[in-house]
Amino acid sequence: MFGRPVRRGTRERLTANVALLVATAAFVLPLLWLVLSSVEKDADLRVRLPGAPTLDNFSAVLTDEITFTPMLNSLLLCGGATLLTVVCAVLAAYPLSRYRTRFTRPYLLTILFTTSLPITAIMVPVYGLFVQVDLIDTVYGTALFLATSQLPFAIWLMKNFMDGVPLVLEEAARTDGASTLQTLARVVLPLMGPGVTVVTIYSFIMMWGNFFVPFMLLLSPDQLPASVSIFTFFGNYGQVVYGQLAAFSLLYSTPVILLYVLIARRLGGGFALGGAVKG
Repeated sequence: MFGRPVRRGTRERLTANVALLVATAAFVLPLLWLVLSSVEKDADLRVRLPGAPTLDNFSAVLTDEITFTPMLNSLLLCGGATLLTVVCAVLAAYPLSRYRTRFTRPYLLTILFTTSLPITAIMVPVYGLFVQVDLIDTVYGTALFLATSQLPFAIWLMKNFMDGVPLVLEEAARTDGASTLQTLARVVLPLMGPGVTVVTIYSFIMMWGNFFVPFMLLLSPDQLPASVSIFTFFGNYGQVVYGQLAAFSLLYSTPVILLYVLIARRLGGGFALGGAVKG
């Protein structure tokens, strides 16, 4: 009489395991192709072990024109835009989290709506505006637009994290004579470190992989980031240098991986509120 539930539980576990294996294969196979093709001389779209592994693909792409200059451009562009996004998101999220008015909910709904707008729908008027104000083909202008496009979702995330910091801690700081900015910098931000880390990583990754915005707003080849210079490996008539493309893709992914590894420790720490409101 107990056999049927056991068989049903086994079948459900088997189905779940198969689904997980399929999802894992969908992620692992492209990564496996990337690694194997980067060390194969005549790589194609097949996932196979290289007959004679070589580092010639990396030697071919490790030049100033192909890798170093575009990577530096990407770091300057995305790093500056991420810093601007995080600072503006903190300053915008604080009043939304701490002061309740009749405009708070409509403003938050407007922010949520702007996150769903496709970037391609506004690039034509943005391009025209950048031409008129002489911001076209400038790194700082492109960084400003990247930060602006990423800011709505960053504000939404930051506000939700900031809601988890107890108000009593700020009231205690103000009792001791701290100003609003001092309270934000010395009480709120240290307690929501994981939240700031999440917003920083998410914003940087989204900007790092953005192709369309710098492709439209940057015209000089020496200012193009790595996300655009990847066109170097695509030739005419569908010809692609797959080995060099795979090697460049691995190098292109390195900064994002390093950023996550360096600050991932803060993600597991949670909000250090234990005992903070006692007494």
